Amino acid sequence: MSLSDREWDDLKSILDKTVQKFLGFSEPSLVTAALNCINKGYDKRKTSEKLLSILDDKQAPKFADKLFNVYDEYKASSKSHRSKKRKEDKEDKDEGKKKRRFDEAVEIPGPGKPSPGQLTADKIKEMMATAQKMIQERKAQIQAAMPKLPTVSQISQNPQVHMNDAMDKAQRAAELQAQIQARMAGLSGNLQLMKPGIPGSIAQKIGQSMPTPLILDDEGHMIDKATGQAVQLQHHTPTLKANIRAKRRAEFKGLIEKPPEEITEGTFYDPRVSIRPANRQKRGFRFHDKGKFELLAQRLRTKAQLDRLQNEIAQAAKKTGIASATKLATITPKKELKEGEVPDIEWWDAFICNTDSYEAIGIGSDLRERLEGITHLVEHPAQMRPLAEPTKQVAIPVYLTKKERKKLRRQNRGEAQKEVQEKIRLGLMPPPDPKVRMANLMRVLGTEAVQDPTKVEAHVRAQMAKRQKAHEEANAARKLTTEQRKEKKARKIKEDTSLGVHVSVYRVRDLTNPAKKFKIESNCNQLYMSGLVVLFKDCNVVVVEGGPKQQRKFRRLMLHRIKWSEEKQKQTKDDGKESYCKG
Repeated sequence: MSLSDREWDDLKSILDKTVQKFLGFSEPSLVTAALNCINKGYDKRKTSEKLLSILDDKQAPKFADKLFNVYDEYKASSKSHRSKKRKEDKEDKDEGKKKRRFDEAVEIPGPGKPSPGQLTADKIKEMMATAQKMIQERKAQIQAAMPKLPTVSQISQNPQVHMNDAMDKAQRAAELQAQIQARMAGLSGNLQLMKPGIPGSIAQKIGQSMPTPLILDDEGHMIDKATGQAVQLQHHTPTLKANIRAKRRAEFKGLIEKPPEEITEGTFYDPRVSIRPANRQKRGFRFHDKGKFELLAQRLRTKAQLDRLQNEIAQAAKKTGIASATKLATITPKKELKEGEVPDIEWWDAFICNTDSYEAIGIGSDLRERLEGITHLVEHPAQMRPLAEPTKQVAIPVYLTKKERKKLRRQNRGEAQKEVQEKIRLGLMPPPDPKVRMANLMRVLGTEAVQDPTKVEAHVRAQMAKRQKAHEEANAARKLTTEQRKEKKARKIKEDTSLGVHVSVYRVRDLTNPAKKFKIESNCNQLYMSGLVVLFKDCNVVVVEGGPKQQRKFRRLMLHRIKWSEEKQKQTKDDGKESYCKG
């Protein structure tokens, strides 16, 4: 059996809910597979086998049972709906046949419905009943609140007063309804013709509420209807905002300067109290600068640390006797020494020796008893960071092999080409022209090259020249200028000497040759090194400063590149000594 489109849609909506209830989530593929099984007329066993590709072995039979139960219910409900519809159609046909031509009841038009704002008699009665009910409730509240019972005359008068109020309310509502109806009808004259039940006073009030007619003379001036004289209109004269502000400021100032009125009479006034309460003085904000309290705290901590250090120094001086020695040294006059005179005892030994000279200390005696402030303890100074040690860890650069560099370049070019292709596909940039050369002319252009060979050849040569020019311009844009090349070369040679400087000293026996002196000086300038040369007869010294790379290059110059043995024969003939260089 095959399902119709309507049955397919109905079953699909029902099976969606069934699948979501069975699995806990929606699965469109399962719904489609189940509908296909029903459409092809499979039984439960074959349906469960088909659903094994989506569900497991346990869930497939259960879902097949549910599927057929849902389908049976749907068929039963559709059959009952069809039978009911047929029955209703049959009844309609019977009624149509029995119905006669002249049996229709003639509808007699009744009274029209009142407008939404119009008060009918029922509404007025309802308002009257509501007003009487409120009167009774108010009466009960007053009686409950008042401990004293009212008189008989008051009881008889109160309902009459409230009844009069209710009648006034109803009359005002009728007036308002009459005004609304008059404005809607567009009548400005006699309202009693339209509404005979409206009294004259109401019509007069409605007439007064209408806009005054505009009467103009020959010259266009407005004239009063009653007197016939010209009406003088008051025109609004604009004023500057500055004048308005000044006026408001003056009024406000006058209100502020006006003293408050003293209360001399009143229920709670006591003339005996003459003391006025103290007014709170206005105080503005006083903001502190940022870091003020941190600075104060730092000063306090520094002061406490200095006090602690002074106490420790004083205690150490008491133990070693340095304090007493310094006091004595300030009291005793100093012995003036002449130039070249040797003192009896040095000043650094005078603090630990009790004697004034070294002779007083016996050679064979025990020095521990005579010396003060010396113990068996060894002072270990605090370790400090070397000056030449870098503050940050030096990162070792990673060097790629030739094969890795080729692979990386190939990957980068592939990504750039993909990006260009994607832009062309999206229409962000136009596709490039075909790369035509003289060799592939016929293969690329085909029949176009045969129609006009001269024109095609000129076009191809123009494209080749254009590509060549673009290539040369790209190379020129990438090429460094003269200043940039100098900076790059200097950057490669110069080294960071902020943490430490390497110094080398070379001894040269003979440095009289100007060519060798020029080589040393020019290489120092090229390597951005500093130093000096000391020239002497048989001992010349060259001192250079720079980084490790610079020192390595200069060392090779001094020890290998310069041939100090060129003048060997000349030197041996003169004095028998050879020229050399030692570093």
